[in-house]
Amino acid sequence: MNQTALYESLARKLDQGVIIGAPLTSTLIEILEILFPPEEAEIALKLPNQNKPLSELKALYPDRADGLGEILDRMARRGTVYSAQKPGQEKVYRLLPSVVGWSETPYWAGRDTPEARNLAPLWIKYRDEAFGAELARGLPALRVIPIAQALKDESQILPFDALIPMVEAASYRAVGHCPCRQMQKYVGQGCQHTLENCLHFGGMGRYMVEQGLARAISLEETLKILAEAHQEGLVHCSENIEGALSTICNCCGCCCMFLITRKKLGLTAVSSSNYLARVEAEACQGCGTCEERCPVAAIAVNDDGVAEVKENVCLGCGVCTPTCPAEAVALVLRPEILRPPDVSQFLTARYKA
Repeated sequence: MNQTALYESLARKLDQGVIIGAPLTSTLIEILEILFPPEEAEIALKLPNQNKPLSELKALYPDRADGLGEILDRMARRGTVYSAQKPGQEKVYRLLPSVVGWSETPYWAGRDTPEARNLAPLWIKYRDEAFGAELARGLPALRVIPIAQALKDESQILPFDALIPMVEAASYRAVGHCPCRQMQKYVGQGCQHTLENCLHFGGMGRYMVEQGLARAISLEETLKILAEAHQEGLVHCSENIEGALSTICNCCGCCCMFLITRKKLGLTAVSSSNYLARVEAEACQGCGTCEERCPVAAIAVNDDGVAEVKENVCLGCGVCTPTCPAEAVALVLRPEILRPPDVSQFLTARYKA
């Protein structure tokens, strides 16, 4: 197979990702050529998307069986293959998807590398030509989860928005660096927001730590990162599936691939929460702090000197609340409550799109 056919075949395989694919474009081919050297691209073509032990995988690669473990471990360090090993069990491997996966792995460790810099403009171009639409296909890939302190009445926190209990129940916690803010930085459009607050849980978090892409953190540090992100004006986003918690992105409106897809391309890659920002007009001082902090320009001071919310734009994230000097803005429940889809509903919606 010649190199052009190899990478086109790999692109088509990667586009079959269970949650998020990777539509074939010339820009994607450039990305794959950086992430997958030819030998590893050939391995990836046959590698399953489900965990398989090395002994089973060797049957797929009879000509490379003796050195397959070494190649897969190299791909795991590169960030294109997931690996895990439980005590007393054989090591397992699977091909990583685009998200959560090889679109982010060059950035999680926070290292300034030629690979990370070369990929950054390609990812921004690919977002606009095809990947943004993939993130929004069928149902948004992410959803906003507000922090309880932003609510006017904390007793109204919905069960599927109870972020702290989900974090407490996680089996493993890790933190890496935000890929989106680094991509923008490398094309000269970055911001000053904190980088190390990309949170991952369970098996994915453990994999990231084992491969040197993140560091393990305690429950206390996880909660501290979330609180600081909220104070800083970052939006908590997680997968748009009820009961799932493998990732919490802390997103800014200037760099986040999902939020920019929503703002620039008009595609809903992030689902709003079941809350709205509500301003008490009598208390509002018209200082404009909430307007400055809003990641999607959903709130602005009107001609009467009072902050006004565009309800159809508001994410319900609550970042407008912690720095209001008059405490005039808080989150309230929307008139219609929408539960996040379960896995079956989510996949059905995406496959039908």
